[in-house]
Amino acid sequence: MAKHTTPVVLDPTGSDIQGESARLRERGPAALVELPGGIRAWSVTDAAVLEQLLSGPDVSKNARQHWPAFRDGEIAEDWPLLPWVAVNNMFTAYGPDHRRLRKIVAPAFTHRRTTALEPRIHEITEELLDGLAATPAGTPTDLRERFAYPLPIRVICELMGVPADLRTRLRQCVDGVFDTSLSPEQSQANYAALYELMFELVARRRDHPGDDMTSLLVAAADDVDTPLTELELVDTLMLVIGAGHETTVNLLDQAIYQLLLRPQLRAQLLAGQVEWSALIEEVLRFEAPLAHVPLRFAVRDLTVGEVVIAQGEPILAGYAGANRDPAVHGATADEFDPTRALKTHLAFGYGAHHCLGAPLARLEATIALPAIFQRFPEIELAVAPAELGAVASFISNGHHHLPVYLSTPREPRT
Repeated sequence: MAKHTTPVVLDPTGSDIQGESARLRERGPAALVELPGGIRAWSVTDAAVLEQLLSGPDVSKNARQHWPAFRDGEIAEDWPLLPWVAVNNMFTAYGPDHRRLRKIVAPAFTHRRTTALEPRIHEITEELLDGLAATPAGTPTDLRERFAYPLPIRVICELMGVPADLRTRLRQCVDGVFDTSLSPEQSQANYAALYELMFELVARRRDHPGDDMTSLLVAAADDVDTPLTELELVDTLMLVIGAGHETTVNLLDQAIYQLLLRPQLRAQLLAGQVEWSALIEEVLRFEAPLAHVPLRFAVRDLTVGEVVIAQGEPILAGYAGANRDPAVHGATADEFDPTRALKTHLAFGYGAHHCLGAPLARLEATIALPAIFQRFPEIELAVAPAELGAVASFISNGHHHLPVYLSTPREPRT
């Protein structure tokens, strides 16, 4: 029983997300973990159990309603993960409130609006590739910084109407939300800066509305017949803009990395022998862009395997672990194979909180990945894989940097 009562302290630097997820999975479908600040939670890495929990009313994301420690003021204001539980938006809503808020945001991600973005995604992709093409021969360049990151953040900022002069600050703040290695003081300062930025965005769009989703949400908040408070408006913008690019950044990063390791697969994709959609789904399964997503709370006592998650206890959705569940993918669960018949995954969540932006993320990847390898067919890693590092997070699953040579170097490297 000791293995169920001694928590695994999650590595805040995210240095070995898959290894950590595998160790958690070995402890059973739900394993006790310790988060920053000494907060304990249950990490669920069993795919079937996680689907069940995410699809029913027995698990909530509303800390004010279902987490006694938060409700009773026991969670400090400088707790590093506070932005994940203290906001008032559809991410943390439960039941009717969630349905109300999701209905207001859903128009941003309709099939029509997503499809309408396709020409612009092509334009941004080509612009970024043109910039990469200017890199001097034999000079390494960071594809996470110069391609995987700028594409999705530009797309979501244009969709939401974020002015260009706010985007650098926005990126810094969103990166801070996902950085689980920040000190309490750094996290609190970042949270305050993000709120300041969102209120500035709302003020600008209220004064100068446009054909963008922020303007539409501001109009909804100003409409007495629409039940959207000013705080819900700001917190919703934080969610949509932040989550609207972070997942796609990691998806592009991880997909490019896997193809840099597999020239033969790259050739098959470019020749049409393997579908790009198959690659994308396998990347989402194999390297979930968000590894652990905080937090949910047991609405009642839940028996999971040999343990009981008591009412009010926090739960982490362990997507990285669940996506490699051998019960779903068998003995090859830890192998990267875009040709596998079953590529089922939970990378975009499940149930009521399934990510509204999933079609947009897939569209961006479908456009960007073929484009970069068609433009630079000789692309290769500029460093050993072990030197890439990881995003400082047990939530966000990406590389610290992704340096490549866009063409074969003239001089051999040692």
